[in-house]
Amino acid sequence: MNMVGELVIDRTRIAQISRTLSGRYKEDAQVRSLSETATHFVRAIDELHEGMMRVRMLPVGLLFSKFPRLVRDLARSTGKDVRLVVDGEGTEIDRSVIEKIKDPLVHLIRNAVDHGVESLEARRAAGKPDQATVRLSAQHESGQVLITLEDDGGGIDARAVRESALRKGVITAEAAERLSDADAVELIFAPGLSTAKQTTEVSGRGVGMDIVRSSIEDLNGEVEVETVPGSGTRFMLRLPLTLATFGGLLVRSGTTTYALPLSYVQETVRPAPESLSTVLMRPVMNLRGSVMPLVRLGDAITKGDQELSGAVGDAETSLFAVVVRTGDQGERSVAIAVEELIDQQEIVVKSLGAYLGKRRGIAGATILGDGQVVLIVDVPSLIKGALQGGSEPALSVASIERKSA
Repeated sequence: MNMVGELVIDRTRIAQISRTLSGRYKEDAQVRSLSETATHFVRAIDELHEGMMRVRMLPVGLLFSKFPRLVRDLARSTGKDVRLVVDGEGTEIDRSVIEKIKDPLVHLIRNAVDHGVESLEARRAAGKPDQATVRLSAQHESGQVLITLEDDGGGIDARAVRESALRKGVITAEAAERLSDADAVELIFAPGLSTAKQTTEVSGRGVGMDIVRSSIEDLNGEVEVETVPGSGTRFMLRLPLTLATFGGLLVRSGTTTYALPLSYVQETVRPAPESLSTVLMRPVMNLRGSVMPLVRLGDAITKGDQELSGAVGDAETSLFAVVVRTGDQGERSVAIAVEELIDQQEIVVKSLGAYLGKRRGIAGATILGDGQVVLIVDVPSLIKGALQGGSEPALSVASIERKSA
């Protein structure tokens, strides 16, 4: 697959050269012949790429089929009556993604049966059927795969999560008072945090949910949780169809070009000056009555959160805004400010792990047809970091090129 990715990069380069030569030497017979050959080459590479992607796609049912037995064994060991309902087994996803989501799903299922589902006595007291239901489903949504795991158990106790986080020093007493129940529930993903009164052999020793989130985010995915006390909990995993390529929007911020995954992009706009303002010293944009944070892409990646405050200046009035959806913020929309919208094209993902490790706001890099290195924006982590604070060392294309030299 790596070689096919290299061919896709070469295909883009050849197409660019062909267009340039055809524009300069329209009457040259050899240039016309070269252009025709390049067009044929581009089509052949596109067909090869599409064929390879089809071969790599597998139904999630191959993974889901392993879980009914797991649930039966867990139910037996915990003394509970639990059934697993599976839906969407035919939903296809890249085989490399399937391989990497098995362990996170196993952990979520173990937690659902062990901690989510109540004892038989508690279910009867709550007027629930003796048999609990754990539902696992998959579907395609907005160019991604959405995997949902939900149970009809007791839900997550936000108060207990707050107390546990406070006791373990994850948050301060002042922060605990300000936290909404929804934000408190998000703390279950903090390292080492657990509300279980005792550890068990089934779901471990109070660690693991942080690993679930980090594993999914390493795939450029997202994890969301919804819970209703007394009714149950739902975990939603949003995953890319493939880790190899994706449709991307190329944008420029400052002198640097970035790639934004199209699966997160809602729309692009040229904001009117009167639509831009500040709230609590943070830039915001009013789009058709909806006020959303405005994040300057270059500053967010290279300088961190400290550069995201301040009044909206004259420069912002000439920017484009890319409106993105951030699922882990409750389907909240955020505007990313850039200087230029360049193009849409297929992006071949290159890992940065060998050079820089994982950096907030960056999911990897790609190489354009002209040889330019372009950073791929990790939209969920960038927005999360920009809204919640915190910064990391500066990251730039130049630093990648120096370390890879």
